[in-house]
Amino acid sequence: MTITNWPLAERPREKLLTHGSKSLSNAELIAIFLRTGVRGKTAVDMARDLLNEYGSLKKILSLNPNTAVNSLYGIGKAKIAMLKAAIELGQRYLEEDIHLGETLINSDISKRFLTHRLRDYPHEVFACLFLNNQNQIICFEELFHGTLTEANVYPREVVKHSLQHNAAKIILAHNHPSGNPTPSQADKDITLLLIDALALIGVQVLDHIVIGAKESLSFAEIGLI
Repeated sequence: MTITNWPLAERPREKLLTHGSKSLSNAELIAIFLRTGVRGKTAVDMARDLLNEYGSLKKILSLNPNTAVNSLYGIGKAKIAMLKAAIELGQRYLEEDIHLGETLINSDISKRFLTHRLRDYPHEVFACLFLNNQNQIICFEELFHGTLTEANVYPREVVKHSLQHNAAKIILAHNHPSGNPTPSQADKDITLLLIDALALIGVQVLDHIVIGAKESLSFAEIGLI
């Protein structure tokens, strides 16, 4: 039976329009992009097969458009490009929640923005939010890219960029590709080192946020700053 023969309430596209995108499973969302199935399989069946083969939605959405076409699942360069465009649209939509000149009034706003920027990297990335005296955002920069388990952070570079942006305050951030946001001793040590280095030029470190897979941790909230 094809999807067009399903009851309207069970068809992914109609289900989304009626009940919203959150009512759909990962397979149903992918099926909307696949649009059609192959002989003996609906688009939803193919989407389920994809999830079974790759193990997660994240791995499917990380497929390289330049890899060989997987005709078995109906995923070619065009459809991978469509999926990546959808991801980018979602990313830009979420990033519009925070923009240059906006005042950061609590750590939740910072965590939400930084999570969407750093969570999906397969390696560690260290970044900074540079702020003025009124806690308004001047700039966001990814300063250091590392490996699966660490990123080398150089205080001199952080100080240099703070001076370039004429920042008065700064929020440090990095991701943990392992998914666990618990800070390591190295995370705590570099935070203290940066606090001391930036204090010499009059820049206050407001927070250090560690991004995990499902949650983020704020140094300020747990008393580490």
